[in-house]
Amino acid sequence: MNLIKSTTTFSFFTIISRILGYVRDILIAIFLGVGPLADAFFVAFRIPNTFRRLFSEGAFNAAFVPSYASELANGKDASEKFATNIFSLLILSLFFLILIIEIFMPLFVFLIAPGFSGNEAKMDLVINLTRITFPFLLFVSLSSFFSAILNSHNRFAVAAATPVILNIFLISVLLYGNILGDRLVYYLAYAVTFAGIIQFLFLYNYVRKFYSPKFLLKFSIDEKIKIFFSKLLPSIFSSGVTQINILIGTIIASFQASAVSYLYYADRVYQINLAIAGIAIGTVILPQLSRLIENKNNLEIELIQNKALELSLFLSIPATVALFIASSPIISSLFGYGSFSETSVQNSALALFYFAFGLPAFALIKVFSSFFFARHDTKTPFYISLISVVLNIVISVALFQKVGFIIIPISTSISSWFNAITLYIFSRRRNFFIFNKIFVYRFPRIFFSSLIMGLIFYFLLDILGDKLSYSENLKFIYLLFSIFITLISYLIISIFTKAFKLSDIKLNYK
Repeated sequence: MNLIKSTTTFSFFTIISRILGYVRDILIAIFLGVGPLADAFFVAFRIPNTFRRLFSEGAFNAAFVPSYASELANGKDASEKFATNIFSLLILSLFFLILIIEIFMPLFVFLIAPGFSGNEAKMDLVINLTRITFPFLLFVSLSSFFSAILNSHNRFAVAAATPVILNIFLISVLLYGNILGDRLVYYLAYAVTFAGIIQFLFLYNYVRKFYSPKFLLKFSIDEKIKIFFSKLLPSIFSSGVTQINILIGTIIASFQASAVSYLYYADRVYQINLAIAGIAIGTVILPQLSRLIENKNNLEIELIQNKALELSLFLSIPATVALFIASSPIISSLFGYGSFSETSVQNSALALFYFAFGLPAFALIKVFSSFFFARHDTKTPFYISLISVVLNIVISVALFQKVGFIIIPISTSISSWFNAITLYIFSRRRNFFIFNKIFVYRFPRIFFSSLIMGLIFYFLLDILGDKLSYSENLKFIYLLFSIFITLISYLIISIFTKAFKLSDIKLNYK
């Protein structure tokens, strides 16, 4: 396996999805802005979208891939039996979970958006929208099951491309925003669930090459299945801790008008880098790392873990510097149109600035967690994540009244750094990971290259000046030009400082 090639393949489709997600969000910003309709839709959309991220961006992989890889080593019949039992159990458990929540939806919505309870019309709207979007959970979870099987066979492209379908459906609805008016949020909600069905069918078509999906009412819950499900819940929590923190932030933010929307738009920006620097790398290394650990190939294990960490920081540190420098121009250029006012730009940019502090930590959590998951250990990351979530809640609740919504990105970043550092400490104590000489040599060079890149970006933005102001219609083009020049500069500087070598592109792992 070539880490950079596989990560690039996964990242390419992820970037396409994120670009379409940006188009989707700018259309939402134009037609809905940050008003009550936007808040209602974002809460209704946050639930299925959070589950999508929890399941498809590493959590299900973390529990399934190591177990499935072990079964593959025992032959096709063993792996088929194991996968069929998991598939059948997933369908049954998810069906009844969705049925129960649909029945008790008013209580469920109150739990995820308690701040809306004083506004009956807004609360009713969120309940109706969430009832429509919630079945998406079934299809996205089963799609994640198919994706995990494909990833186990080192097939990353199809699984990475699947989220594109959701964005295409939502964009198609948003193009009729002027015609639909206030009914737009309902059409968007239906589009979410329908897209989930199409995603499921799309992956079903590809997974049949490696596994024939069967739903059985009579299935065996043997020791292997019990072990898998005992790992699944901790892996969902630990692998998706960033998304859980964001969901908690949404709950707390519901007590302040428009705060849910501010956080949503800021979240959309930094998620672009996180998808590459954390999710893509963590997803790609897990199958290979699991096999290397099964074969006790210690030299290759050390090499691939250090290279994954190095690549993650190579991508996340410059992104952090760029967000520190240009959070306001970025939000303005991406979303500052139509109903999205200058005040909305300022508040979303402020949230983005503080989220940027935690960006390297968000990525490191994904990478460090995979070191544990590959060794069938989901409990250690779970306990660490649980403490970090409690820390996040305590800081947010204690200071929300004084600081307002901005405490949410601050507390999320603080708790994420706690999580990442603690994961490293435990991985070091258990001899799961040790820095090699190559990483020690390159890390300061990555940091130095990122600072030089930041200076270039700062001067480019200063030169453009008024071209990036809120009233400028072509500001996105100027921002894109600045980012492109800065990115090329970073690559050249990194090669010159030896923070990156072109030979790494051809580096393979057995």
